Amino acid sequence: MREFDYKIFGGGCAGLSLAYHLEINGKLRDKTLAIIEPRTEYKRDKTWSFWKVCNHEFEDCVIKSWNNFSIKANSNLNKVNTKNYPYQSIDSGKFYKKITSKLKRNNNIKFFKEDEVGHFSILFNSVLYPSSDFFFKENKTKLWQHFQGVEIETSEKIFDDESLTLMDFDCEQRNNVHFFYILPFTKNKALVETTWISSLENGDLTDYDNQLKIYIDKNLGIKNYKINFKEKGSIPLFEVNQPETGTCINIGAAGGMTRLSTGYTFLNIQEHSKFIVKNLENITKTKSYHIGKKYNFLDNIFLKVLKSNPERMPNIFYKMFNGNTERTIKFLSNKSSFIDDVFVILKMPKWMFIKSLFN
Repeated sequence: MREFDYKIFGGGCAGLSLAYHLEINGKLRDKTLAIIEPRTEYKRDKTWSFWKVCNHEFEDCVIKSWNNFSIKANSNLNKVNTKNYPYQSIDSGKFYKKITSKLKRNNNIKFFKEDEVGHFSILFNSVLYPSSDFFFKENKTKLWQHFQGVEIETSEKIFDDESLTLMDFDCEQRNNVHFFYILPFTKNKALVETTWISSLENGDLTDYDNQLKIYIDKNLGIKNYKINFKEKGSIPLFEVNQPETGTCINIGAAGGMTRLSTGYTFLNIQEHSKFIVKNLENITKTKSYHIGKKYNFLDNIFLKVLKSNPERMPNIFYKMFNGNTERTIKFLSNKSSFIDDVFVILKMPKWMFIKSLFN
């Protein structure tokens, strides 16, 4: 068994991001790092999207940025412009290639498909353990954002590539919350995704292929297209309670970097990685990094409302982006002031949220 100074368990977005930040900040010049990742090759498997509310190191991995988006609910269309906070999408294939090519230049960094590491000083864990007793913190929501998307390409110029569809609720809801999401990369290429927020207990919601086919055919009116890429996943929208010790620090979704009301994680991972780099010498004694207690508190109330009143959610999401949209974006991206928070809260149905607060 080999010995290393640092071990990262899980070489996905969180693990690779941390390794990259350690490397570019010179933290691995005289320290060794083992990355445990079972995949045999890195290739495009996800699309990470977010509003750019802060700078990041992966502009060269961005597929596309948009300053316009729309939300459709109950046949009403809300078109929004957000020039100060563009919406960006990262190509995971480019992200993996950028980071792995950088890391492989440093002989102090080694990748392992299985855990062959003996002694280490600090473990950074990005792996969720759903079968373990401590995975689910006592939480009444237990909701997941689960989805499947396809990048389709058409022979004709069909899409408006200057504006994305953030949420289209004009689809069957099946007593849950369901919307479609469209990222038009060019005028004839777009990612179309069916997204549910549910307990994932109902297998009837996961006929994703059929949902996508019907939506592309009937809602978008596209008959002829080819599929270039497919992605599928699920994100826990509840607090994860995996134990940490002095030498084990959780990162990524395992470290609470997923925003519960949105599922957004990418920028939170980057901020957490920077925090670890800054405090690396004393990281085992440093207070844990958190997105913010106010966001967890408000998100848990929001998700209780969502679970109890799924039929009301299309209209609630629609109203969230009326008025000063940038306040809403800052709130959903963990960058809001108290005034921003109040602005968003006042858009919510008051009695419904008060009942959930005291439930």
